[in-house]
Amino acid sequence: MVFDQRVHSHPAASVTWLKDAARARVLSLVTLVWLGLESTLGLAAGFAAHSVALIGWGLSALVEALASLIVVWRFTGARTLSPHAEERAQRAVAVSFWLLAPYLVIHVLYDLDAGHRAQPSVLGIVVTAISLVSMPALGVAKRRVGARLGSAATRGEGAQNLICAAMAGGVLAGLWLNTLGWWWVDPAVAVVLAAVAVREGMRAWRGHGCCH
Repeated sequence: MVFDQRVHSHPAASVTWLKDAARARVLSLVTLVWLGLESTLGLAAGFAAHSVALIGWGLSALVEALASLIVVWRFTGARTLSPHAEERAQRAVAVSFWLLAPYLVIHVLYDLDAGHRAQPSVLGIVVTAISLVSMPALGVAKRRVGARLGSAATRGEGAQNLICAAMAGGVLAGLWLNTLGWWWVDPAVAVVLAAVAVREGMRAWRGHGCCH
């Protein structure tokens, strides 16, 4: 349901809708601040530890940041009430999912060929652990707000936050299992996450609710 339909059929609901739109924008801005720090620290730890999944996770933070920027754009100024802006934002969020997948696969192939093995990283463990706790809360909040707004773009951004949490869990598991000699878990996690990103991008493009 788009906002212009709500205004015509339920005028009293417009104030609530606008409050939710403002809430979606604030959630995205808060996410942007954290993702900037997360990406910087995640990439630094990933390159130091030769962890494909950790590097991919750090890069995914940049993709998530792009999705957050799109949602901020969507609910700023006159675009807030524009169904056309929602459609463009929905498609842009879908594309942001697809930006991550090729890198993950290519980097896995490169590291396997070079013989790199992920090493435990204190910095990586700390940053991913924080995301494992914080990202689900942000993701669920955005999905709920997105459902009330009828905004696939907002739901898609929330889905990316949930994927980020899953990636964080996978990275932590991979780093731990690598100490037991199970080095293949790290690249396997990266490949699985690439497939998830492609799937969620397709769902976002069609405007389906993500991660249901």
